[in-house]
Amino acid sequence: MNDDLAALSARIDRTNELLQRMLAEVAKTPSTHAIFVDAGYLYAAAGRLVSGTEDRRTFDLDTEGLIEALIDKARTIFADSRLLRVYWYDGARRRIHTGEQQSIAELPDVKVRLGNLNANNQQKGVDSLIRSDLESLARHRAISDAALIGGDEDLVSAVEAAQGYGARVHLWGIEAPEGRNQAEPLLWEVDSQRTFDLDFFKPYVSRRASAVYEAAATRPTRDDVRFVGAQIAAKWLAARGREALVDLLPGHPYLPGSVDQDLLVEAEGLLQYSLRGQADLRRALRDGFWDHLQAQY
Repeated sequence: MNDDLAALSARIDRTNELLQRMLAEVAKTPSTHAIFVDAGYLYAAAGRLVSGTEDRRTFDLDTEGLIEALIDKARTIFADSRLLRVYWYDGARRRIHTGEQQSIAELPDVKVRLGNLNANNQQKGVDSLIRSDLESLARHRAISDAALIGGDEDLVSAVEAAQGYGARVHLWGIEAPEGRNQAEPLLWEVDSQRTFDLDFFKPYVSRRASAVYEAAATRPTRDDVRFVGAQIAAKWLAARGREALVDLLPGHPYLPGSVDQDLLVEAEGLLQYSLRGQADLRRALRDGFWDHLQAQY
């Protein structure tokens, strides 16, 4: 009997020793935080706050400066924690990075994750990407705190998933000129809330003087748009040379996202007419671009 008690006591002592070691290791492990940015929400809310519009075409966002400011803010709030990285979620046609998204992806400590962008320029699949990353990082104890910049009610499930694994989720919002720009169920679910005001965003948002087109402007014909596409192609070829053309041709009839976006913006400037939501004119623009390039090959 005494031998059994002695053996049990030894096992208890051993268990206590292992628990103490584990707690000591946990105490030595630094806390880790990550920042999750729903770019659709950020562009819309910051654009509305600073320039009075949600239309991305009408303003420029200094993403590098803003991301650095968000990292600095997190460093202050999570003083005893280290940054894992910034996750930047946005939409793109066929999930092909635009030039701007490529620049963001090249920033240190930033990971760009892309959902789809439909014909109405609406993001699809971004919320599920946020949930997947939040849940995975929390499950693997890669983060202890998550700063989430977003406002969609669909993010509630992402918050719940991360919290289920012990992570704390902090909702960061952007001041709304009127009412709220974040869903109430999302506000109720998070561990803390913080709102950034006009003074915080003003240095990073600037309005484009030449980007606003009159809604009543005369709609150009398909031939007009096709001709503009050919003009832009001629300028593109002169600037980049035939080597760039050889790289581009195998992708016909598709253009890389960055080229397609630049083509659209330049064409709208020349036409002084918005081609957003004008699928037939967008096709005519690309046809004119390709026709000229193929004629030169």
